Amino acid sequence: MFSSGRNRGEILETERVSIMTADVAMASADESAGLTSYYEKKIEHLELTVRDETQNLRRLQAQRNELNSKVRLLREELQLLQEPGSYVGEVVKQMGKSKVLVKVNPEGKYVVDVDKAIDIAKCTPNTRVALRNDSYVLHKILPTKVDPLVSLMKVEKVPDSTYDMIGGLDKQIREIKEVIELPIKHPELFDALGVAQPKGVLLYGPPGTGKTLLARAVAHHTDCAELVQKYIGEGSRMVRELFVMAREASPSIIFMDEIDSIGSSRMEGGGGDSEVQRTMLELLNQLDGFEPAQNIKVIMATNRIDILDAALLRPGRIDRKIEFPNPTEGSRIDIMRIHSRKMNLLRGINLKVIAEKMPTASGAECKAVCTEAGMFALRERRIHVTQEDFEMAVSKVMKKDSEQNMSINKLWK
Repeated sequence: MFSSGRNRGEILETERVSIMTADVAMASADESAGLTSYYEKKIEHLELTVRDETQNLRRLQAQRNELNSKVRLLREELQLLQEPGSYVGEVVKQMGKSKVLVKVNPEGKYVVDVDKAIDIAKCTPNTRVALRNDSYVLHKILPTKVDPLVSLMKVEKVPDSTYDMIGGLDKQIREIKEVIELPIKHPELFDALGVAQPKGVLLYGPPGTGKTLLARAVAHHTDCAELVQKYIGEGSRMVRELFVMAREASPSIIFMDEIDSIGSSRMEGGGGDSEVQRTMLELLNQLDGFEPAQNIKVIMATNRIDILDAALLRPGRIDRKIEFPNPTEGSRIDIMRIHSRKMNLLRGINLKVIAEKMPTASGAECKAVCTEAGMFALRERRIHVTQEDFEMAVSKVMKKDSEQNMSINKLWK
């Protein structure tokens, strides 16, 4: 009995030890799995850190390379600034195979040697060049300098005006087509006949008669991407640069509005008029200096043809003069029909009656009447324009003429 009880105790002890061993083994397995997961996460974190730091390193290397490039450029610029300055001159003419006559302001004109690296054939008159400070040797050809104000005159987009948008000017359209459009689009016709192409045309007449509108329409139909549309009154240098830009952008049309500001008859006297006369002489020189075959056409416009210089109007410079009178009654009807065709008009509107009420109106005033009639309809929140709107518009647009007459009558009282 005693022996059997002791065996039972040993068995229980053995089972307890086995259970404890199993618990320890399970705890060890859990601890090992936890350590594995911990180190895996640690390795993943370190890999992400290494990847981020590698990207930062590459970014810093790119910044370093960029800064090195800037430093190199600054060193080159500093070296150039430390070199003796060069004189800027303008070539007058070539004096041989290795010498040119250069004008340097304000010193004067000098015959200088041309550096061997420079092609003397490129040293044409009016070319800007750089001369060494110590020896006056021509060592660089400078780019053409164009005044920013001249660049602002350049219109890159082809004007959207067309001949269909112009009313009552059939004769003027036909004449300007012959002088401007035909030589640009079909120069071979002139070559076949042996006839010299015209260089330019003068448009003259009262204000608001369609001179500028027709110039824009010509540029549209000749596919000229450049239309210089400013009046020229800024000096001879700007006139010269204007023609330089036109040659570079050919085919081009130079439109000079208010040409009487510089093209009036020359009179004795100095002062402020001398600059205007120099501008006028430069314009004449430029008109004589380009060939019609270069696809450069000049259109001038003025309200005062009576004061223009005869030298400007002679054939060879301005080949045709086109008059733009105030529109006739039929022309006024055509103009209003063009500007009202997109308007929502009430049926039965009689434009002939409207045209009869404004016998002295210009083309611009006819357009203004159509616009003003639409404004009257808008004020009353209507979706159509009536005959009465047009009649009120005529009274408003032409009111300035009646006011002028009233003021004159008051003076005589």
